[in-house]
Amino acid sequence: MSLNRTTAAIVLRTWPFGEFDKIVSFLTEDFGKITGIAKGARHSRKRFANSLEPFSLIKLYIHDYPNRSLAFIAAADLLVGFKQLSTSLVKISYASYMVEITEGLIAEREENHLVFEHLKNGLGYLDDNEPSLRFLTSFELRLLRLTGYQPLLDYCKYCGNGHQQTVAQWYFSLRDGSVLCDSCARTKKQTFSIGSIAMEVLKNLQIENNVAASRTTLPSSVITEIRSLVLGFFEYHMDRKIKSASFLYEFAPV
Repeated sequence: MSLNRTTAAIVLRTWPFGEFDKIVSFLTEDFGKITGIAKGARHSRKRFANSLEPFSLIKLYIHDYPNRSLAFIAAADLLVGFKQLSTSLVKISYASYMVEITEGLIAEREENHLVFEHLKNGLGYLDDNEPSLRFLTSFELRLLRLTGYQPLLDYCKYCGNGHQQTVAQWYFSLRDGSVLCDSCARTKKQTFSIGSIAMEVLKNLQIENNVAASRTTLPSSVITEIRSLVLGFFEYHMDRKIKSASFLYEFAPV
């Protein structure tokens, strides 16, 4: 027996299924990530008119079957198309990356209303403003917090170094999700070195908790350190390479 569900949703990605259908992955407001099949969507211009494009905010109508992995997409109404995202390769690259990392940290049917709002607000900001890697890092850090992966950036996890002392060179452990001082990092694998300036920027962005934190220009060397660390941390937890990262850096080089 199917359950009829209606919810706001963001289209994460689509791919063809057979000659006429589409498989679509959504992040929904009420039910988490849902994957469904849209019958005839590849040829129908009326039932799903412009409503299954990636990044679109829609009102989704589905028939959900508890024992099946795929829901049946009955209809979808476009609420917000984020039209500016499709006019710029730079914005497309940012949006693709934001969607991929969000999808990668959320399990199927794992309800998280705050993650839905975060992605919606991030896409909305990107639609209205010029993107920056500072904005992206702020988005990433809040996403990590909302999904339970927030890194410890204030002090060394093992010895507490950093509470009162100034540490010139930090290391970040992917496994521990924490910064480490030089002494404690020597016995650890999968660590990134990161200078004190980059570490302060990361801590400040994590505290700001604001997707619009994109106004201050950072030195390229600091951006390189930050991007290497954050990307590595996401790939560690997603257990795969992030495909859209290379596309992003074609248009937002560090």
